[in-house]
Amino acid sequence: MNTHTLALVMIVRNEARCLARCLASVQGLVDQMVVLDTGSTDDTVAIAQAAGAEVAHFKWVDDFSAARNAALALSRCDWALVLDADETLRHTPTGLQALQALKQTAPTFVGRIAVHSSFGVGGTQQAPSWLSRVLPRGARFEGVVHEQVTGPWPRQDLPLEARHDGYEPAQMAHKGDRNRQLLEHAVRLSPQDPYWQYQLGKDHEVHDRFPQALQAYLKAWPTPPGQSPRQPGWRHDLLVRMMFVLKAAGHLDQALELARAQAPHWPDSPDFHFVWGDLLLEQAILAPQRADALLPQVQQAWQRCLQIGENPRLEGAVHGRGSHLARHNLALLQDVMASL
Repeated sequence: MNTHTLALVMIVRNEARCLARCLASVQGLVDQMVVLDTGSTDDTVAIAQAAGAEVAHFKWVDDFSAARNAALALSRCDWALVLDADETLRHTPTGLQALQALKQTAPTFVGRIAVHSSFGVGGTQQAPSWLSRVLPRGARFEGVVHEQVTGPWPRQDLPLEARHDGYEPAQMAHKGDRNRQLLEHAVRLSPQDPYWQYQLGKDHEVHDRFPQALQAYLKAWPTPPGQSPRQPGWRHDLLVRMMFVLKAAGHLDQALELARAQAPHWPDSPDFHFVWGDLLLEQAILAPQRADALLPQVQQAWQRCLQIGENPRLEGAVHGRGSHLARHNLALLQDVMASL
């Protein structure tokens, strides 16, 4: 017999493209579906109602946390599963078991789930993020964008997975500059917080604004004395992105210098070695007279990716850099080296 209840809690706006898909992925698994609409002009509300969700309305105030907290307040359940409309819950055996276990578990922690985001042309690449999406009653969000759960709740990783397609090119074009404006506001409110610079840099990067992305990443990069170079967890993603953006912005030597300095800290990161190989290959292309010396280093970097294998526990890890993407690059490189 279930002793605790679970609600799906969502905020939406003009999500007719994907909302039915999201709701279908949790139907029958939750005790309540809450959809808070923030001003849709398409069929979003009708789709939510047709799926059996309880729909309420909220005036958008340029603050994701305000909307999410208003949605959480509508839940009558002990636990809240927070999803976005462009996400779907994966029905894996361990995931379904974890959902059932929640109904027998006291709501005393915040659960993190693996959200696999597809990106690139055709959504052919995937990157997982561990996000706080299973909340006990009373938990709240803070932050105008890329909001975080506040409070003393301990975090616990759950074997739940969701798929997210909101970073694919068509969806990013639809979002426009909304997130950039909110992130710039967050930076103004907390200019010393590197997390907001990191998030602002990501928004610039995904829109190919590489000089602006680099400026934000450089502001986010310095670590306080005594802090581990691996903490907080998003620094892995920041480092790999900054290496790429340095190259894209025409600062290859600086990117290579950064990679050499950071190599001792990331022996378990296929993403780091994958991008390092890209940097070395770019150097070989720009200086063909050094190709004989550089190409074996490229090969070593990508071979190291395969030795490590996939490591999705590192934030921002791209699936394939520890397996098929590295093998593909090595095969192409071996053809090039054989022709020299």
